[in-house]
Amino acid sequence: MRNWDRIVAALMAPIFLANSVSMLIAPLTWYDAVPGVPTTGPFNPHFVRDIGCVYLACALGCGWFAWRPVQGWPALAIGAFWLTAHAAVHVYDATCGASPLADAQRDFVGVYLLAAIPLALALTRKPKGA
Repeated sequence: MRNWDRIVAALMAPIFLANSVSMLIAPLTWYDAVPGVPTTGPFNPHFVRDIGCVYLACALGCGWFAWRPVQGWPALAIGAFWLTAHAAVHVYDATCGASPLADAQRDFVGVYLLAAIPLALALTRKPKGA
C-alpha cells in the first residue's frame, strides 16, 4: 500500500477532532462561528453535541486507517458514509434554498471537500484483507 493515503487520513483526523472538540466543549461558540449554521434553525446544544460525537467517530476512523489501514478501513468507510450523507443533505438544502450557488460555495470546503476526501480514500484505498 502506498503511503500517501495514510498521510491524507492522518491529516484529516485532527481536522475532524478539532471540529468535534469544539462542538462538544463549546457548542454555542461553534454554532455562532461556523458560517451558515445559524440559518439552519435555532441553537440546540444537545444536537450540536450529538453531531460532535459523530465527528469524533470520523476522526477516530481516519486516525485508525492512518495507523493500521487493514484494521481501520471499515471505520474510515463508515465515517466517509456519514460525511457523504451529511454533504448530500447540504446539497439538497442548497437546491431548495433561495441562493443555491452561494450555499454550495459556503459549504464547499467545510462540508463537501471534507466529505469527498475520506470517501475517495474509502473507495479507492481499501487494503487487501479488509
